[in-house]
Amino acid sequence: MRNKQLARAISKDEIAEYSDHGVVMLKGVIDMDWIEYLRDAVEVAMAQPGPLAEEYAKGAGRFFGDLDVAKRHAPFRDFIFNSPAAEIIGSIMGSSKVNFFYDQLLVKEPGTAERTPWHQDQPYWAVSGFQVASIWLPLDRVAKDSSLKYVKGSHRWGSYNPHNFSDNTPYKGTGLPELPNIDANRDEYEILGWDMQPGDCLVFQAMIVHGSDGNSSLQHRRRAWATRWTGDDARFLVRPGQVAIPTSDPGLQHGEPMDCDDFPVIWRSPN
Repeated sequence: MRNKQLARAISKDEIAEYSDHGVVMLKGVIDMDWIEYLRDAVEVAMAQPGPLAEEYAKGAGRFFGDLDVAKRHAPFRDFIFNSPAAEIIGSIMGSSKVNFFYDQLLVKEPGTAERTPWHQDQPYWAVSGFQVASIWLPLDRVAKDSSLKYVKGSHRWGSYNPHNFSDNTPYKGTGLPELPNIDANRDEYEILGWDMQPGDCLVFQAMIVHGSDGNSSLQHRRRAWATRWTGDDARFLVRPGQVAIPTSDPGLQHGEPMDCDDFPVIWRSPN
């Protein structure tokens, strides 16, 4: 029986780290029953890609991405509604409720060189508020050099223009400035990253600048599933210019709370 309860309590220090750094790595908070269940589901999802699936690798290896797999595959939906994920997010964000926003499957096969470029998530999305965050859940052991990296404290920088991952072209009409060149000035920033085991996860605020190198392992896959969540202060935002998410009209007006069929409330604080 897969556990809906937290494998362990979230500490005050972990909550403070998320607030200060914009990201926290949580050790051993997801039971292995969930990990094994999702591993099987990933194979099915990759064999049956959705209409928004993309192949990002331009050279050796394979970097597969797909959106909204939970809409098409029951195990992912089961995790959203019946795992401790929403409680983890609510506890970390200090929100009295948590809405599910959307999900994204990202798989880098062994020896894949393709990087995930530095970016913020929230400028791609039609949502405002600070209680907007993701869980990045690896289903394999991930070495630090292949895991996600974060620019410490960058969740408080403000918004920068998104780029298309497929060809790095900037989004049009957003009015946002370009992101600073992190790699050219790497000594100016504190870059955070971790070795991770199945059962660990990253929780990060949607404005933090993050990216990753390829999968340097020649033996281990890097299967990861990102779920996106919103809290009390989140509102539907009609942005100027291009917007990637949501992929269909949820029927919300500008400034309305995120509560709707597409973005259901999954968890409420018992306090």
